[in-house]
Amino acid sequence: MISKKIILTGSFGVGKTSLFNKFLYNKFNEKYLTTIGVKVDKKIIEIDQHEVSLLIWDIAGEVTQDKVPHSYFLGASGVIYVFDLTRPNTYENLSIELEYLRTKVPDGVIKVVGNKTDLLDPPLLRDFVEQSGVHYDLLTSAKTGENVEALFHSIGREFVLNSI
Repeated sequence: MISKKIILTGSFGVGKTSLFNKFLYNKFNEKYLTTIGVKVDKKIIEIDQHEVSLLIWDIAGEVTQDKVPHSYFLGASGVIYVFDLTRPNTYENLSIELEYLRTKVPDGVIKVVGNKTDLLDPPLLRDFVEQSGVHYDLLTSAKTGENVEALFHSIGREFVLNSI
C-alpha cells in the first residue's frame, strides 16, 4: 500500500473543509464553520490496482508563514490549494502562495483547485476560465460533489506513478 499525506490549504471560507467532508464522508454542510487548527482523517482509494492511503490534513486559513506552523508540512507528499471562484481575493496572490508552498513541499504534488462552481452560472464560469489567467488543475463544487472524487483520485494517481 502507498501511504501519503496531503495538505488542504487556501484562504478562509474557500471550501477546504467542505471538500474534506464531501470526499471523506459524502457530507456537505450549508453552514460555514471555521476550522480551528487542523482536522485530519484518512481514506483508502484504489488507483490502477494499487491501494493508496490518503492522510488528509485540513488546515485552518491562510498559507503564509506566520499563519501555518511549519510542522503541518512535515512529511507531506502533496498539497491541494483551494480558491473560491466567486472571490478574486482568494486567488490574486496565487503565484506567491504557490512559491511558498514549493519551499515547504519541494518534491510534492501540488494541485490548484477552484471551488464553488455551483455558485456561478455557466456563462460566468466560462468567462472565469477564459479571462482570469489563473492556472488551475480542476474546478470543483463541494456542494454538488462535482470533481471532488476526481481531485483526490488525480493526486492519488500521481502518487502511484511516482512510486513505480
